[in-house]
Amino acid sequence: MWFQKSVQMVDESTALPGRTDAVMTVPDQHYVNGQPLTGPWPEGSEVIYVGMGCFWGAERMFWQIPGVFTTFVGYAGGFTPNPTYEEVCSGQTGHTEIVGVVYDPTVISSEQILAVFWEGHDPTQGMRQGNDVGTQYRSAIYTTTDAQFDVAIATRELFQTRLSAAGFAEITTEITPAGALYYAEPYHQQYLGKNPNGYCGIGGTGVTCPVGLVS
Repeated sequence: MWFQKSVQMVDESTALPGRTDAVMTVPDQHYVNGQPLTGPWPEGSEVIYVGMGCFWGAERMFWQIPGVFTTFVGYAGGFTPNPTYEEVCSGQTGHTEIVGVVYDPTVISSEQILAVFWEGHDPTQGMRQGNDVGTQYRSAIYTTTDAQFDVAIATRELFQTRLSAAGFAEITTEITPAGALYYAEPYHQQYLGKNPNGYCGIGGTGVTCPVGLVS
């Protein structure tokens, strides 16, 4: 949060090498709701990873939603295996800060999850979100099922229509099937649950995303 780094993506050949073994100890339980932060998840659950800028405020947004089983924060979309926060903030890993959202699709749909995502930040800002500048703050959706991917593309098109009508630029959100996910340090997990008055740079555009139009 507060770092201003390069807005140019590093490539794989020049990214930091990282490490073979995981460096993070993942807490056993979600600080707010007591659910586990690692799988296996309850039968029928789905997980999606979203990047909306600083992951502190983004995670709080999702753990409050009925139908969400658990949330956690981490790093994804880059090249460096098992990165640290400092490495991600250097802009030399290619990763963005993400929130993992585990949810029950019989209670809340992927479309509804993504409506929260689109409305909760400004997806037109490229390698930044508000005052947080750098590749680790870029907007992203990393899907774990084909259906999620299709919904991500469809909701992007619907939201772009609304954004364009409101005078906003083109959406820059990266949408791709999920690759490797690396958990962030324990102190980042549910940070705003532990520090209710902590920094939160999340802010939407005021434009609503239509829900219920994706078949």
